[in-house]
Amino acid sequence: MRSLRTIALTAFAASLLGAVSARAETWNMPTPYSEADFHTINVRQFAKDVEAATGGELKIVVHSAGSLVKHPEIKNAIRNGQVPVGEFFLSLLTNENPVFGVDSLPGLATNYDQAEKLWQASRPVIEKLLAKQRIKILYSVAWPPQGFYSKFEAATPGDIKGLKMRAYNALQQKLARELGMVPTQVEVPDIPQAFATGQVAAMMTSPSTGVSSKSWDFVKYYYDVQAWLPKNVIAVNVKAFNALSPKVQEAVLKAAAAAEKRGWEMSKAETAAKTKILKDNGMVVQPPSPELKAAFAAAGKVIVADWEKQGGADAKAILAAYNKK
Repeated sequence: MRSLRTIALTAFAASLLGAVSARAETWNMPTPYSEADFHTINVRQFAKDVEAATGGELKIVVHSAGSLVKHPEIKNAIRNGQVPVGEFFLSLLTNENPVFGVDSLPGLATNYDQAEKLWQASRPVIEKLLAKQRIKILYSVAWPPQGFYSKFEAATPGDIKGLKMRAYNALQQKLARELGMVPTQVEVPDIPQAFATGQVAAMMTSPSTGVSSKSWDFVKYYYDVQAWLPKNVIAVNVKAFNALSPKVQEAVLKAAAAAEKRGWEMSKAETAAKTKILKDNGMVVQPPSPELKAAFAAAGKVIVADWEKQGGADAKAILAAYNKK
């Protein structure tokens, strides 16, 4: 009898352990950026918050710097269920649909308040488009405003005409052409060499990228144009999310809302800190001249109008919501 009781207790304990194990879930999460990047720091805090709020029922393992999935492939990895969750740069999807490039339109949203308003106006449309691909947005965080880096002084639009400008997407290529510059595709790791070899003489990017690439080694001037504030999105496979219990789903969404709020504040702090580093390393940091600012604004209007035509009803809906008083 004692042996039977022992066997029964052991079986019962094993069944309890099995139930706990069945409820526990581990998600591998690819992200594109290094451990030091503020986006990665924010993602890691999000993962910690989820694990704590769910009592370990859901653990998110962050794989930074493209170590698990390369950046251009992260969105499709989420869509196909190769990974349940991940982070990617939203405007990388512009070739799929122009609407995904809304946050990279020059002159449309040029500060954090405008960028947040644009996100609220565009989020329903972007969520609808991604939902067709079995993807659900958890949260989004803006990068610092994009500035203009140049090897040469750019007091007037004439000073930049003919210069080769690094352009990392179709919208930047259009901007370069509207400004009379020559767009050249260069990936972030290759930026220093591209400047050193004369492949490019200017670029549009954030203070974050300017610091991480040590731009003071190859350019002298930084103009705080604040042309646009692009965003990263953190998204989840719909099937994976729906497989979670309602309690865990609620915890994930709550942690995501906190991460979005925290991330935008981190981005603002990043802007101030990294701009100071550019200046401390000897770069000439200044606002654009009225003439240069006007040239960027004029180019932006052309690009936004073209984007609206290409984006159709969805683009018109976003602009209507954004411009609504």
